[in-house]
Amino acid sequence: MWTTDLDRTEIGVVGMAVGAPFAVLVAEQLAASGADLVVSVTSAGQIADLPHTPCFVLITDALRDEGTSLRYLPLGRWSHLDPTVADKLTGAPYRETTTAIDTAREHGVLCVEMEAAALYAYARARGRTVVCLAHVTNAMAVDGDDFEKGVDNGVHSALAVVRAVAATLLPT
Repeated sequence: MWTTDLDRTEIGVVGMAVGAPFAVLVAEQLAASGADLVVSVTSAGQIADLPHTPCFVLITDALRDEGTSLRYLPLGRWSHLDPTVADKLTGAPYRETTTAIDTAREHGVLCVEMEAAALYAYARARGRTVVCLAHVTNAMAVDGDDFEKGVDNGVHSALAVVRAVAATLLPT
């Protein structure tokens, strides 16, 4: 992890937290270290038509299909962004089979990512503030430049989005 000052707010950046179990482990450790807010920015594959990519999507509902979220909440179809947090700031399967993609479309899912369902389940169970953003970069790895995130691999855009979330949710 490295830390940086983002408009007088210290943020920690943990790169490569891939997969729900690892993302939740990092969130648990950040909470134990005194973090007030966890913002997950993860690459995601496009399911629904979006005006353009790359773009960022606030994940408000995450389709649960992995076991990690079950460690925090009883069986259920969705994990959700806390409504209070969503109100201040305003879905995602992982299995990429044709059947899973079609099912996701039927449920109105915008993109595929791996961590949001578990992170929202963790947040609800532990009373923590977690916001998950999907950096939608591709259409399910079908084109050569599918993972193109923009200038400097999208870092400036990602930090701008994190800055906006932190400014909205953290006390000044």
